[in-house]
Amino acid sequence: MARNEPTQVAEGPEGHRTPARRKAVRYAVPVAVAGVAAATIGLVPALAKSGDPDLPKISAEDLIAKVAKSDVQQMSGSVKVTTDLGLPSLPGGASLGALGGGHDGKKGGADVSPQAKLTELASGSHTLRVAVDGPDKQRVSIVEPAAEYSLIRNGDQVWAYDSGSNTVHHSTAPREKADAKGHSGPEELKGASPQELAKKALSAVDDSTSVSVGGTAKVAGRDAYQLVVKPKAEESTVGAVRIAVDAKTGVPLKFTLSPKSGGKAAIDAAFTKVDFAEPAASTFDFTPPKGAKVTEDKGKGDGAQREHKGALPATPGEMSGFDVVGKSWTSIAQFKAPAGASKDAKAKGGALGKNAGGAGALLDTLGTKVSGPFGSGHVFSTRLVNVLMTDDGRVYAGAVTKEALIKAATK
Repeated sequence: MARNEPTQVAEGPEGHRTPARRKAVRYAVPVAVAGVAAATIGLVPALAKSGDPDLPKISAEDLIAKVAKSDVQQMSGSVKVTTDLGLPSLPGGASLGALGGGHDGKKGGADVSPQAKLTELASGSHTLRVAVDGPDKQRVSIVEPAAEYSLIRNGDQVWAYDSGSNTVHHSTAPREKADAKGHSGPEELKGASPQELAKKALSAVDDSTSVSVGGTAKVAGRDAYQLVVKPKAEESTVGAVRIAVDAKTGVPLKFTLSPKSGGKAAIDAAFTKVDFAEPAASTFDFTPPKGAKVTEDKGKGDGAQREHKGALPATPGEMSGFDVVGKSWTSIAQFKAPAGASKDAKAKGGALGKNAGGAGALLDTLGTKVSGPFGSGHVFSTRLVNVLMTDDGRVYAGAVTKEALIKAATK
């Protein structure tokens, strides 16, 4: 068969990415937002390539349609996720990417809720084990050298377990209406499905995007096409996204996001093993280990957000003044800084600004001072996401240039 070659640029379905949620951690808010946003953009499972198979030619339009039609309900495998956003470090070498983690800096003080754990994927390399058996049985485990974090759903029971602190978080899944393909369940667990994550990434494809098929790849022993997605907008900091799509099932197998600034990938996720057979039923069983500290959700399974120490808000709508300007690759999330941070700022003569003591000094070190018609503030930059925090407590974040953020703040 003929080798697959790049095809013509095609337009995909309209959509936009949902901006990520923030952690209310005073002066660390901008960097935490950057980490979560990048993690949300990029957590599509991927496989390491090992050879370029010969496959029938396919257009970009047809490949996108193949992903959209994919409805694999059962699978399991191992995934390696590597994120290099270029997050700055705090004095003493601690990474700001770790501020979103759930351990509160000490053993035994862990917050093991999914919201708190999400930001740990925003930096470094992590190995995940995933298993899915329909909309009501899902498991994702983050495997660390000396510990493991697991999020398990079995029916309406949801368990989160951190073996390092021997801490368990238990909740009841809200009863949601399934979509046309039968998918349902809380948002955190929908992320365990590779196809759902890929569709989220492809939702940014519109007339501001060029899309082509860029050859083929061998991913964990499976033949795959490579879909290449490139934003056209100058304001976007995304250079290109490459998604390896399983030639047989249409399931995305590889996701690599490269920043426009160049260098190695900002996000690279890879399945090292994948199996589309039905996982064993015992995979989704969980009983709290002896001696484990169990925290029960305060909610009653009605979908309302519960309070957890150090947790991120469950939905963007829970952020004060939350809004999204722009669309697709130039979407910018804007909201007000945490109330505590704003009060502290006013008491010291400026929202975390020049007179805010140690916090202000740290902002000056980590961020770049900016000013304009909107007032003044600081811009915090990673290789992918920029965040503007104004001195009057407004926050603007997105995978866009700092000039785009300043323009949004001015409007």
